Amino acid sequence: MTSRDSGHLFRQVYEYILTGIERGEWKAHHKLPSIRQLADQFQIHRLTVFRAYQMLKQDGKAYVKEKAGYYVSPGDPKEEAPEYAGSRPIAASVLLKNDLSEIQRLPVVYQFSQALIDPNLLPNLYLSEYVKKVFDTYPKLMGSYSPVEGDEELRQVLCRYLAKHSRIQLTEGEMLITTGATQAIDLLSRTFIRPLDVILVERPTYSAALDNFRQQGCRILPVEIHPDGYDLERVEMLMKQFKPRFFYMNPTFHNPTGYTVPSSQRKRLVELAEEYRCLLIEDDAFHEMYFEEPPPQPLFSYDSEGWVVYLRSFSKYMAPGLRICAVAGRRSVIEPLVTAKSLTDNGTPLVNQKIFLHYFESARMQQHLDKLRIALQIRKDIMEEELAAAGWNWVSPKGGLNLWVHLPKTIDMKALLAESIRQSVSFVPGAICDPLMEMQSSLRLCYSFVNEGQLREGIKRLVNIAHLSP
Repeated sequence: MTSRDSGHLFRQVYEYILTGIERGEWKAHHKLPSIRQLADQFQIHRLTVFRAYQMLKQDGKAYVKEKAGYYVSPGDPKEEAPEYAGSRPIAASVLLKNDLSEIQRLPVVYQFSQALIDPNLLPNLYLSEYVKKVFDTYPKLMGSYSPVEGDEELRQVLCRYLAKHSRIQLTEGEMLITTGATQAIDLLSRTFIRPLDVILVERPTYSAALDNFRQQGCRILPVEIHPDGYDLERVEMLMKQFKPRFFYMNPTFHNPTGYTVPSSQRKRLVELAEEYRCLLIEDDAFHEMYFEEPPPQPLFSYDSEGWVVYLRSFSKYMAPGLRICAVAGRRSVIEPLVTAKSLTDNGTPLVNQKIFLHYFESARMQQHLDKLRIALQIRKDIMEEELAAAGWNWVSPKGGLNLWVHLPKTIDMKALLAESIRQSVSFVPGAICDPLMEMQSSLRLCYSFVNEGQLREGIKRLVNIAHLSP
């Protein structure tokens, strides 16, 4: 274990204990688990637990009784007396966090934080026609539930599509339809992660997925992603040493960087997953959003032993409001996910699935895709043209919806974000995409959501704010 990895591990132990205290699992003056007990439970070094307890002590969350161990500190004596506690609203039993959602919910004119497509670029008129056709074809649609695993007709169509375009052979029993990729990530994390399990994630990565994984109390180890892929020697070292439960990855038009992992690495990654029994979660949200050449085949196309689960979002470029994501994997993965989904919503709305299905199969959809790729490339070029005056750095992506931009280290990112939002410009700060929370000089800009005029004006405004920053 490197010093960086071990340093973040003690913080995860700290957060695990603190969360237990805040949930009321250990109350004031109650004895906390011994250092040996926690070290044995999570198979970590005792010094790691000791360091976490020392931090709890320094923060006033725990105190030591000589030769007896650590105990929960009492609350602030200025707080409300216990007899009045019953009059307070009930507190959440878990601490929920979603940094990305908090930024995206802000009402701004120049919205560069949402990786969505401008609704004016979507086939709204055509969709309205298909909605009527769907209700004519299925007159009892509003009175029907979908099967938990998803509409059978839709799963059959998507299986055929993946076989034709991605060399993926599936049966409908190896596919689950979820309400967007975020729900799929949540189901996977709740199904396959236990507290302090090790997982691998890219650095940087999708911020909402990071917050989701942290919610499960797992140990997150970063894998740097570069324009030419990963350091496979480090990936193998991490798999061999830490036996991670899974590796969450976004290898095609990566979010947030836009990088694409080359074909030469994809087969080897699947081989490593099989050798070290590490599930690969391949999140493929932008597969059809390429500008020149289609991207490489998914990692899932190389999987024969069931060590890849494939998340393919389709509705983002057609009708994001339908929230359709296909989760493909072998039955050993899909079946527990179906059970988990049954406990969450008992099935993605059937109306959404049928509307999506009938437009997805139409000739108009392919025509729409061709036009959309051109429109997105134009908007990317406009953003890059406006950013060129700033002297900032980025790697121009060959697809997707985002630019990952590096600013001078002299710029205070928190101050830049605050002033930008005040001036109605939003972006995603790099630190929330970083498992180590250290990427203070990078940011993600989405070029697909605002129109071309707003794109030019908003980027000019952002650059001006940055240049005026102290």
